[in-house]
Amino acid sequence: MDYKNLIAIDIHTHAEVSCWNPFDSYGEEYDRAADKYFGSNRRPTIEETVAYYRERKIGLIMFTVDSESKLGRRRIPNEEIAEAAKKNSDMMMAFGSIDPHKGKMGAREAEKLITEHGVRGFKFHPTVQGYHPYDKMAWPIYEVINHYKLPAIFHTGHSGIGSGMRCGGGLRLEYSNPMHLDDVAIDFPDMQIVMAHPSFPWQDEALSVATHKPNVWIDLSGWSPKYFPKQLIQYANTLLKDRILFGSDYPLITPERWMKDFEVAGFKPEVMPGILKDNAVRLLGLDKTDPA
Repeated sequence: MDYKNLIAIDIHTHAEVSCWNPFDSYGEEYDRAADKYFGSNRRPTIEETVAYYRERKIGLIMFTVDSESKLGRRRIPNEEIAEAAKKNSDMMMAFGSIDPHKGKMGAREAEKLITEHGVRGFKFHPTVQGYHPYDKMAWPIYEVINHYKLPAIFHTGHSGIGSGMRCGGGLRLEYSNPMHLDDVAIDFPDMQIVMAHPSFPWQDEALSVATHKPNVWIDLSGWSPKYFPKQLIQYANTLLKDRILFGSDYPLITPERWMKDFEVAGFKPEVMPGILKDNAVRLLGLDKTDPA
C-alpha cells in the first residue's frame, strides 16, 4: 500500500455484492432489518467501493463476514476480495473472514488465504457467527493468525444486524462483549486484536482491556464521531492515542461524513493524524516494508 500518498486508511469496510457468485436471497430479512436500523440501503459492488475510495485518496481494508453456520447464507468469496486487493495494491488490502465453527478446516483455509492470496488479516463477528470469542473451537484459526502475527478485527457491542426483528433474529448481543477478548489477547499475544466500534453498552470494558493488553486496539467505525462516548475520546487523546484507528463501516457510514464529524468531536489535533492513518500503518506493518 502506497500509504504516503493516501490521506487516511479506513480499517473497516464491507464487501456487499459479489460479482463472482449470484446473490443469495436466503435470510434477506436480516438485510431489510439492518437497512431500517441504519437508514441506508447502499449495496455497492467491490469494484464500485474501490473506485469510490480511490477517487478520495483513502486506503481501505475490505472484508466479508462468514456466518454460514449461524445464518445459513453463502458468504462472498474471500478470494474475490483478495483479487481486488491485488489489483489495487497501492490503496487496498483484503482481510479474510472464516466462520469459527469450521475449526481445523477453517485453519487450513486461513493458511491458504495468507500464503496464496495475500490476505493480511481477518474479521470476526461473534454475534452474527454465534460464538464466544474465547471458545476453544476458534483456537485453530487464531493459531494461524497468531503464527503470522496478523491483525484480527472483532465486532464488539450492539449489533444493527437483527435489530427490531422478532427475538432479534435469534442473535445474542452478549457474544460481543469486549471483555470476552481478554482471554484471547492473553493466549495469542502475537495476534493484534482490533475491537470494532464504540462498544455500546460496554465501552468501559473495551477501554479497560485495550489499556491492559498492548496487543489490543480499537477502531472507531459504525458511529458518527459526534455520538462517541466522552470516555472514548478521552482515552483516544491520552493513554490509547497510538492504538485508535479510523474505520467507517462503509457503506453504512461514508468516510466523508465520518471525517467531517471527527473534526469537531473533541480529538486533539496532535492525535488526529495517528488515528486517520499513522496507527494503521504500524498495525499493518506498512512502515516495515517501506524501502525508504
